[in-house]
Amino acid sequence: MNYPRVSVVGLLALALTLNVKTIANTTNPEKPKKGKWETLFDGKSLTGWHIYLKAGQPVSDKWTVDDGAIHLVSGGAGDLVTDKEYGNFELEVEWKIAEGGNSGIIYHVHEDPKYKATYQTGPEMQVLDNERHPDAKQGRDGNRTAGALYDLQKPITPGAAKPAGEWNKAKLVVNNGKAEQYLNGKKTAEYPTSGPEWDKMVAESKFKGWDGFGKYATGHIALQDHGNKVWYRNIRIREL
Repeated sequence: MNYPRVSVVGLLALALTLNVKTIANTTNPEKPKKGKWETLFDGKSLTGWHIYLKAGQPVSDKWTVDDGAIHLVSGGAGDLVTDKEYGNFELEVEWKIAEGGNSGIIYHVHEDPKYKATYQTGPEMQVLDNERHPDAKQGRDGNRTAGALYDLQKPITPGAAKPAGEWNKAKLVVNNGKAEQYLNGKKTAEYPTSGPEWDKMVAESKFKGWDGFGKYATGHIALQDHGNKVWYRNIRIREL
């Protein structure tokens, strides 16, 4: 039987190609796929949400659906939280605050009766009317202004928020012990969610000594009732 001739050069080229592919597969493993986007608000109802510490009960009539947005009509309702808990995720949401208003987007909220409020466990991305609410001038270096990691870190990009009454687009990415916050396409915060640097930030904030604050790697997403009118819409999340 006759066999086709294979040149030495051809064999060397084949071996080199196989070796390169092996190295590439070893040094550049395929990244895990991100989850699919999940809508957290359908624009019509508050299905999938409940008042903090009141799961299974009717949502307060102070949290309403108004023209495709979740609307806090007046204070005293309690914070609205997702039924589901999330660990690593990318969250997108649009918000609009009334003049002089204050609210917040809080994550990794641990729902337990020993914690009377969502902010006792969860870090907060501030929602605020910077021009009129006194919080904007309190804290340190603007760390209580809209888009900031509330009372923990001054904004990387100050002044990213639009005025009261206008829609702002926020994004929050939490993944493998790190978090990034964006407002209207501008990065406003970047920080570790645990470890020495995080502990130092907490120790220098109003949360110093708070049992449970920032201690949970999974939890609910909360929309804060701070007593002022606020609107949220186009809320979606994907797990990472």
